[in-house]
Amino acid sequence: MMPGKPMHLGAFFFTPGSHSAGWRHPDAVPETDMSFSHYVSMAQTAERGLLDCLFFQDTAAVVGSGALHGGSPWRPGTGRQVFPEPATLVAALAAVTQKIGLVATATTTYGDPYTVARRFGSIDHISGGRAGWNLVTSQIEDEAGNFGFDSHPGHAERYERAEEFHDVVCGLWDSFEEGAFPRDKQTGQFLDTGKAHILNHAGRHFRVRGPLNLPRCPQGRPVIAQAGSSGPGKQLASRVADMIFTAQSILAEGQTFYRDVKARAAEHGRDPDHVKIMPGLMVVTAPTEEEAQAKYRSLEALVDDETAIALLSRLCGDLDIRSYPVDGPLPELPPSNAARARQEHLVAKARREKLTIRQVARYLGTSLGHHMVVGAPAKVADVMQEWLQGGACDGFMLLFPYYPKPLEDVVDHLVPELQRRGLFRTAYEGSTLRQHLGIPEPRNRYAL
Repeated sequence: MMPGKPMHLGAFFFTPGSHSAGWRHPDAVPETDMSFSHYVSMAQTAERGLLDCLFFQDTAAVVGSGALHGGSPWRPGTGRQVFPEPATLVAALAAVTQKIGLVATATTTYGDPYTVARRFGSIDHISGGRAGWNLVTSQIEDEAGNFGFDSHPGHAERYERAEEFHDVVCGLWDSFEEGAFPRDKQTGQFLDTGKAHILNHAGRHFRVRGPLNLPRCPQGRPVIAQAGSSGPGKQLASRVADMIFTAQSILAEGQTFYRDVKARAAEHGRDPDHVKIMPGLMVVTAPTEEEAQAKYRSLEALVDDETAIALLSRLCGDLDIRSYPVDGPLPELPPSNAARARQEHLVAKARREKLTIRQVARYLGTSLGHHMVVGAPAKVADVMQEWLQGGACDGFMLLFPYYPKPLEDVVDHLVPELQRRGLFRTAYEGSTLRQHLGIPEPRNRYAL
């Protein structure tokens, strides 16, 4: 066992990279966005590094799809045009991995609870208890047109729907208690009806009878992840999430978020230690400081300001950021109906550090607006240890500028440094994602 507080690590697989120009790096393999053989290799690399989980985002649209073009995959109109539906992908990866958790995103705005409950419950069974559902309300307004809507629902409405959506999904996961299917050949009893329950939910957004046509999940129910950091996002996450993927770039900011969400969880009657807060961290590392800095410089030399500003424009509400001087200050932004918390984070950083529009755009394009550390493994580990032991996080969701080399660098160089410090596991002690995270199996609401 590790002394003190253990560190949790996830790998955010945002192919072909979380850096706007990373896919163009000489070491990058841009085909990682659709190559299953590469996904298999990368998943097995992350498992070799004993990471808690893989984490896949999702967008059911091409961003800026009204004006398609052939430029960077980060620009609206291309916007990571192609990548597998993540729940399908993690189900396939379950067959070629053994221990690592598998978290996929599914929207509550453009989905239905029964389908989500069945899909992720199935993945939990297929994987032997390693599934996680990243509950999102959808950032990308382009998704609306793919599901019969003229416009993206408002921020408050999306979160209200998400609250009810979550409750219905969890109710369906409780349809059958442990041991509900004895499958007794001698007596002929297949189902113990005393352990079967029909939900009969009727709410503002959903009417769902149930029961779910799956037995109880191996880990009770899949892990719930949530990535919202706005006021409504934090309220939802503190009530329902087991793992929170967030974005803070300075220690004090992380500490404030950590205390706030943990306190909210306690107000909901939850054990705050069962809510794992994992801010995003872009790592650029190599065996020596010189090599790491050279790698970072090679990435920055590829950055295209036009692409970065196009990426920023999505978070500027109805304001046309291109009409302002690129080397002038970031103007006041109207509230975004997309990623509101990310917009607030960028504005706060711009004001605090007196950044220009170009500098804000480059920051967003370099790390998706997450914290970034460049350096030798010891330097990176120093920052991670400070955040962990300073009460700013329970671990990190690691981002990679491209694939697969930066992931390999983390596993081969950074993980051993964390292990030497006693901060990270040297072997998996369990077989489920809940066991990796140290989160107990939830009680079935109907069980005595």
